[in-house]
Amino acid sequence: MQQRTLGSLTVSDQGLGCMGMSAAYGQPDSHAGMRTIQAALGLGITFFDTADVYGGHSANERLVGQALAAVRDQVVIATKFGIEINDAGQKVGINGTPEYVRACCDRSLTALGTDYIDLYYQHRVDPDVPIEETWGALAELVTEGKVRALGISEAAPETIRRAHAVHPISAVQSEWSLWTRDVERNGVLQATRELGIGFVPFSPLGRGFFAGSITSREQLQDGDMRRSNPRFAEEHLQTNLQLVRQIAAIAAELGISTTQLALAWLLAQGDDVVPIPGTKRVEYLIDNAGASDVRLSADVLEAIDRATAPEAVAGDRYYDMSEVYR
Repeated sequence: MQQRTLGSLTVSDQGLGCMGMSAAYGQPDSHAGMRTIQAALGLGITFFDTADVYGGHSANERLVGQALAAVRDQVVIATKFGIEINDAGQKVGINGTPEYVRACCDRSLTALGTDYIDLYYQHRVDPDVPIEETWGALAELVTEGKVRALGISEAAPETIRRAHAVHPISAVQSEWSLWTRDVERNGVLQATRELGIGFVPFSPLGRGFFAGSITSREQLQDGDMRRSNPRFAEEHLQTNLQLVRQIAAIAAELGISTTQLALAWLLAQGDDVVPIPGTKRVEYLIDNAGASDVRLSADVLEAIDRATAPEAVAGDRYYDMSEVYR
């Protein structure tokens, strides 16, 4: 596994997204999650991504903290605040008030079983709180030693610039994959590169779609968030399957998996890019990790670009896009 930097943080060139171990993709499996995190360490992965709402009220943070306790000083843990949920774990809004920032940080420190967070993201931007107020509170957490570095997720270019002016941003996290290439065109990637900010793509495998195993909605379990995702809807699925088939054909010619091709493509976009594919299965983790050794030629990259043109993708990434890029 190669190394890359996100601000002052040195991380493996792939991280591990841990959300699915506790939420979102069918039945949670903490035991499988623990095994996968341990296997990731053995593969040289040092960057682990969680959030206070994954699994409801810090369930995923507790899992990640427990799994990494013995190697805490050898890994980089990223977590997030900003999505407010009720006692039932249902989202009730976005909160970026300074008081909420501090309360969330303290809860996350307790859940993770640590006295510092390596990378602390604002999970979503609160439109009712000036970004300068939220980031003023975050800057204080850095000064106090509770947080080492700061990040922001799903923010618009101007928001990124304003937050960065208050305290340097180490990483911007947003969806970026072969079927979600908005950041290349809406100014987000341009802003991060002008400011020297690292980029952390989440859902780099299209929420598992580029594994090639999903061919119908019936394969998705009850509770799987993809059942309510536009791109997995019946009216869009067949078009998107055609896109996967084209990527699979390119991967087959290279003798690699479609997931390895999708991740290698992202890694080829620049040394400032650190994707965080998520999985709770060791066999998928091993396959994903193999992408770090794949080098794609200019001709292959061009073929991938042709296959993943915006018009080749059916459906938006959410039904409600109002909370992203703001």
